[in-house]
Amino acid sequence: MADNKRVPVREQDAKVRATNFEEVCYGYNLEEAKEEAKRCLGCKKPRCVEGCPVSIEIPDFISKVKEGDIEGAAKVIARNSSLPAVCGRVCPQETQCEGKCIVGIKNEPVSIGKLERFVADWSRENNINLSETKSKKNAKVAVIGSGPAGLACAGDLAKEGYDVTIFEAMHEPGGVLTYGIPEFRLPKSGVVQPEIENIKKLGVHLETNVIIGRTLTIKQLKEEEGFDAIFIGSGAGLPSFMGIPGENGNGVFSANEYLTRVNLMKAFREDYDTPVRSGKRVITVGGGNVAMDAARTALRLGSESYIVYRRSEAELPARVEEVHHAKEEGVVFNLLTNPKEILLDEQGNVRGMICIKMELGEPDESGRRRPKEIAGSEFEIEADTVIMSLGTSPNPLISSTTKGLDVNRKGCIVATDEEGLTSIDGIYAGGDAVTGAATVISAMGAGRKAAAAIDEYLKQNVL
Repeated sequence: MADNKRVPVREQDAKVRATNFEEVCYGYNLEEAKEEAKRCLGCKKPRCVEGCPVSIEIPDFISKVKEGDIEGAAKVIARNSSLPAVCGRVCPQETQCEGKCIVGIKNEPVSIGKLERFVADWSRENNINLSETKSKKNAKVAVIGSGPAGLACAGDLAKEGYDVTIFEAMHEPGGVLTYGIPEFRLPKSGVVQPEIENIKKLGVHLETNVIIGRTLTIKQLKEEEGFDAIFIGSGAGLPSFMGIPGENGNGVFSANEYLTRVNLMKAFREDYDTPVRSGKRVITVGGGNVAMDAARTALRLGSESYIVYRRSEAELPARVEEVHHAKEEGVVFNLLTNPKEILLDEQGNVRGMICIKMELGEPDESGRRRPKEIAGSEFEIEADTVIMSLGTSPNPLISSTTKGLDVNRKGCIVATDEEGLTSIDGIYAGGDAVTGAATVISAMGAGRKAAAAIDEYLKQNVL
């Protein structure tokens, strides 16, 4: 077993891809997928399934790949996931399914994510129909938000036969999948839109440009529109800032705004003239996946791209793969560095940043060592654009217009872990609206749990 190495995945050359928005990773072909699938031990008690927030039956689908039955593999995945081509690309598999893989104890774990991606892409290219639903039930469910939590919840309820309508505030569905994750990690027309179409094929209605809390309130959904249950999966779209001098200058973005402009206004396409400022030198503040996305996007738009992060590389919250890709492409990392002030010229435009060097002290409540300033170590970096990527919290619009809906001090909706039940009977919530910014797959897991709870609630109270 010593040479039990995983089948490598072909990628676009770093120098080439740093100048385009095409997908970085090419994924497996059929032969490569079958070869990688052979590495799976088919464990009787699969720890990988425990590590998957949506409980995909991983050994079952991989054994189908091994046999070359890719349609069968797609059907196994479809029992638990409505967004396999998305998850195969953006899930942090290394800390979830692959992190628990037995093969990974002595060798590299089975490439579960890349196999899932292969199966999903193959079934899309071969028009495999995965839209089996149970007979129609006489109950209506409203889902607020068409991001991963909302799509997962709507998909599961539609399969059970419920009449489901998703309400989306933006003009294009998909939530963070459409406006937050760059094209080079998650192609919009090639991957996101077909997965949303698959959910519509289950019978889900999708209404865009409907802002719950403005266009309609939760009370109206229940009393006037006749919805029997509601799921809130409205995400966390409110950006955080540092509160340092100069943060209101021209050329300071939240990562949210920057990525949304590039994605929804198609700045990644050469035939679009999108008014997005990407200056000569862009500094992105933060170390998570979103920071990597923003820094790598700035690079592709022709900027020199820098990351400023207050801890060391070991504490970077971004996926190892994302950090590796960013470095390969030419993003410069200033670690153990924290901004003190954004410098502006007479017109109020960004001209640079004063930073201070940091050192790591004792661990804080998150278990990571707390960064401390090194006195007298201030220095200046030139820049004309700054992107703040410091996390997001839920927009207060829904909670402020819904009487009796409890939120915590961070503005997140309070909901039970197992079911997603809020303080109001028949109203459920999940994903970033409850947890604050987290992963696509954890939001999907919350959407699925809530769907199961809504199914029980409707059977007991409505049907």
